[in-house]
Amino acid sequence: MRTWKFIVASKGRLVLIASIVAVTSVLMSCASGINLFSKSDDVQLGQQMAQQIAADPAHYPILDNPQLTGYLQSIEDRIVQSPNVQNKDFHYVVHIINDPKTVNAFTIPGGGIYVYTGLLNFIDNESALAGVLAHETTHADHRHATRNMTQEYGLEMLASVALGGNAGLIQQIVAGLGSQLTVLKFSRDDEREADQGSFDDLAQIPGEPWWPGGVNLFLTKSLASAPSQPGKFQQLFLTHPVDQERIDAINADLQKAGMPGPTGTQLNQQNYAYYKAMLGGGGYTSPRGATAPRVR
Repeated sequence: MRTWKFIVASKGRLVLIASIVAVTSVLMSCASGINLFSKSDDVQLGQQMAQQIAADPAHYPILDNPQLTGYLQSIEDRIVQSPNVQNKDFHYVVHIINDPKTVNAFTIPGGGIYVYTGLLNFIDNESALAGVLAHETTHADHRHATRNMTQEYGLEMLASVALGGNAGLIQQIVAGLGSQLTVLKFSRDDEREADQGSFDDLAQIPGEPWWPGGVNLFLTKSLASAPSQPGKFQQLFLTHPVDQERIDAINADLQKAGMPGPTGTQLNQQNYAYYKAMLGGGGYTSPRGATAPRVR
């Protein structure tokens, strides 16, 4: 009798699993936005990836410059205060990777943002920097990495949950990733969504300290420069595909909102030049002995 009850229970469980998997297969085929990871999973995954990055200075040499890092962090902190950012409890911490040959930036789940010195050297104003940071913020805020991972691991995760939990699945997935960050190769739809998020984030900050189309200052220059410097942009185009359609979409948003071009105050080129000069080793000489620009 006990054996029979066990068989019946087991069959019932298998039917439940099969039903859940079948339903999820349909849902996942129809809705690419579904995410079976929890927000705490994003944070846990991000923490483990951050540890892997810190333990791999050969590939990710973190720049030790508190003043420059603090400048980027101050911009990021203000972006996160935008009403458009939903997951404000993520850890939006900026790190600088000391690699002048790479023009790129990336975000890990949970909000960690990594910016290469090659990108900082490439851009020349604060609105472009804010646009890039807001773009990366959106990748974390909209949970693109774990949403994409759901498409790859979703059925396995669901079966694991049905069988009693998926506590070890996150660790298995992270262990398979290594330090190559392959999970961060976003689709063109992800990129367009992040561009839109960048625009909305900056547009909704009171006073519009930066031009809402700041990401286009970077994208336009990147697209124009890539043919002449393909090596420097190789990783950018691999992880963040750049095309004219993305640029056109933001220009359409600007036109629809009736927003003029950036003002000198929004570009804040002198302030940016002060901090950018820290990358060159020669330092920055303030004109006429002026003090360092204030971070807004």
